[in-house]
Amino acid sequence: MDRVTSGGHPLGTRETADSAIAMLDEQGTVVGWTQAAERLVGYSAGDVVGRSAAFVLPPSEGGTTVSAFVEQCRARSGWSGTTGVRHRDGRTLAVSLRISMMRGQDGAVGWLVSVTDAGPLSGDTVTGSVRESLLAHVPIGIVFRDLRLRCTWVNDTMESHDGIPPERRLGHRLTDALAGIEAETLQETLRHVLDTGTTRVYSYRAWLAQGARRDHTFAASLFRLQGADGRATGVCVISVDVTEIRRAYERLAILTEASTHLGRTLDVVRTSQELADLAVPLFADYAAVDLEQSVPVGDGPPARVGPFGERLPVFRRAGLASIHQGVPESPWVRGDPVLIPSASPFTDVMRTGRSHLEPVLDTAEGTWFDEDPARARTAQENGMHSLMVVPIRARRTLLGVALFVRTEDPVPFQEVDLLLAEELVGRAALSLDNARQYAREHSAALALQRNLLPHRLRGGAAVEAVSRYLPADLDNGVGGDWFDVIPLSGARVALVVGDVVGHGIDAAATMGRLRTAVRTLADMELAPEELLTHLDDTVQRLAEGDADAQDQSPAVLGATCLYAVYDPVTGKCAMARAGHPPPAMVDPQGRVTFPDLPDGPPLGLGLGIPFEAVELDLPEGSLLALYSDGLVETRDDDIEAGMRRLGTALAGSGRSLEELGTRAMETRPWQAPTDDVTLLLARTRSLGPGQVASWTLPCDRSSVRSARDLTAGQLVAWGLERLEDATKLIVSELVTNALRHGSGPIGLRLIRHQVLTCEVLDTSGCSPTLRHASRVDESGRGLFLVAQLSRRWGARSVPTGKIVWAEQDLTTPPEPRPGDRAASC
Repeated sequence: MDRVTSGGHPLGTRETADSAIAMLDEQGTVVGWTQAAERLVGYSAGDVVGRSAAFVLPPSEGGTTVSAFVEQCRARSGWSGTTGVRHRDGRTLAVSLRISMMRGQDGAVGWLVSVTDAGPLSGDTVTGSVRESLLAHVPIGIVFRDLRLRCTWVNDTMESHDGIPPERRLGHRLTDALAGIEAETLQETLRHVLDTGTTRVYSYRAWLAQGARRDHTFAASLFRLQGADGRATGVCVISVDVTEIRRAYERLAILTEASTHLGRTLDVVRTSQELADLAVPLFADYAAVDLEQSVPVGDGPPARVGPFGERLPVFRRAGLASIHQGVPESPWVRGDPVLIPSASPFTDVMRTGRSHLEPVLDTAEGTWFDEDPARARTAQENGMHSLMVVPIRARRTLLGVALFVRTEDPVPFQEVDLLLAEELVGRAALSLDNARQYAREHSAALALQRNLLPHRLRGGAAVEAVSRYLPADLDNGVGGDWFDVIPLSGARVALVVGDVVGHGIDAAATMGRLRTAVRTLADMELAPEELLTHLDDTVQRLAEGDADAQDQSPAVLGATCLYAVYDPVTGKCAMARAGHPPPAMVDPQGRVTFPDLPDGPPLGLGLGIPFEAVELDLPEGSLLALYSDGLVETRDDDIEAGMRRLGTALAGSGRSLEELGTRAMETRPWQAPTDDVTLLLARTRSLGPGQVASWTLPCDRSSVRSARDLTAGQLVAWGLERLEDATKLIVSELVTNALRHGSGPIGLRLIRHQVLTCEVLDTSGCSPTLRHASRVDESGRGLFLVAQLSRRWGARSVPTGKIVWAEQDLTTPPEPRPGDRAASC
């Protein structure tokens, strides 16, 4: 030992400092007892000194006598394990027991018994596991000194701790065997313990000539032993090499701090790389993380720990780290499939779910490397000499395996290194499992959203439309915003933007339900304010239906919506909003305005406040911008500032919708979005006089013939003679119904756009419906013929009554088929 320094309480000395110590003679009779032993089992020194150790040890199940047990200890130079001791009150305590053999002068043999309560240690569980693992296997040095502080007993291990041979130690004081101020200081400490009975802990570092690491840290615990009369008989020094514990604690401290950064994202590949980066150079020179191939995408059933049969799971390399640049130790790069030999530690780890520690890696012939010569060659070329393979598990699911190797560090992996590796991998496994579950939900949510949002915007003859969508959660890619362009009858089109509170798959699912509801309500040809009223009721019913119990108050399902209907024939646009920002309107000259729309309440609140619609004129070439508040509202600015930025981006003329959409999205400050960003741009078109023909007919039977003649003439003018017969029949039936159920003038309008639309206006508010007509009925088959001759038909309410309409493709229509359905009002 080069030098000795005193220090504070070292790491890992709790077991020695708090242990109950007893000293036995060669036959197992108690000759020394400590106050800690009295506190543990309740017996004083006077109760046990001079008695056999069997006094406090319960009978063994095998009936082994104390003398036979002593002989076993002599053959093995000691014993350690978990057993029971008898407490004074009759209880049996579970303890960790270590018996160490000591030698005295003239070859005498004695025993030192160290007893520690086997109950849970305080502190971090992992820290305790590391400490217990070391103290259970590392040798301890023992020295017993009499009242004059002369060494009377010593064990064989002590020489390796301080370099003093037994012959220089036995019969001598410490200062006789070792000179220097450090020895004098320690001797004074021994005298203090002997005089006061206070247990002391003394730490020192020694530089030993032997061993891979010459720098060692030791912890020495000093105890006073008592005889039967309670007086001191001497002082015992138990020395533990805590070098590995110190290194383990240092690593664990680094691990604890560094692992707080592990798995901060829900990216399994990034988390795998973070795991490898933390291991190197903390305790490994090279680390690789291989994930089962379904983990990154969350697709398919995960692998399970257990037998795999003939087909092993497929793994891909996800994390790599090395102390050498370029990671020459790895035959595979990130993303590559990894070859797993059928007879290797990797397959054993996958089948058993237990880690594999190979302190000395053998790459010679006859080992598992025979199946993988490339890996063997790589191991030899890079000096791989020690290996650990740790499974990455979560709830019996095998997410992957982590590989740790030492190349430059000459010390083989030990149990403490495996404990650290398992702790690190365990923390990563939680993050990886969360990420895997997230990836599954992510894939499902993306698939859901792809099916819910429109793939193509069909503005027909009314508008040209483009859209932009940016989710708040870029990793997830799913939010609660939606947009839509819905073709309506009469060449009209509905434009809608909505926003469901929240993000992720739940918000996307709710968004899909509302989008479907809007389309259904739009097919009913409702006015904007009526549609929002019905949609508000729908949101309330959805919230009530999602309540967990009947007595639970329904959750408020927050949503906003802006709904607009544009008519290219009249150039008018009716719109209403429910808690949504107003649209931006850009006239053909490039001037931007935000119309003052009545602000209805958000959907689902059940306030009972009616929605109001406003009708505006939109000349051809006008631009209508519908958006969600995520586009114009940020953490730092209010919505008015965002609306001004949007107006500046949209102002001017001559730009395409695609360019305007890009400019508008760039108005947001450069920061991660806190809410979904949605933008729908629609540039209006109009139908000229040459595409629309309308007439007003009197309410008498002559109007049927007039309607047929007017229709035939207009079709000839449009070059649609091939549709004449079918269209005349449709018009005839619709006008006849109007005469039967109305009382005022009849309006007839033909619109030629992508299809030919026939509209008949009457003053009746009764909606037509198809019905069955019997063979003897003389009427009631009109709308059935209309349905057979047209691609679709319907009716919508107007302030003066209703409009019944029918559409035909601009091709030869099908011949009417006889049937037994009929229609009536």
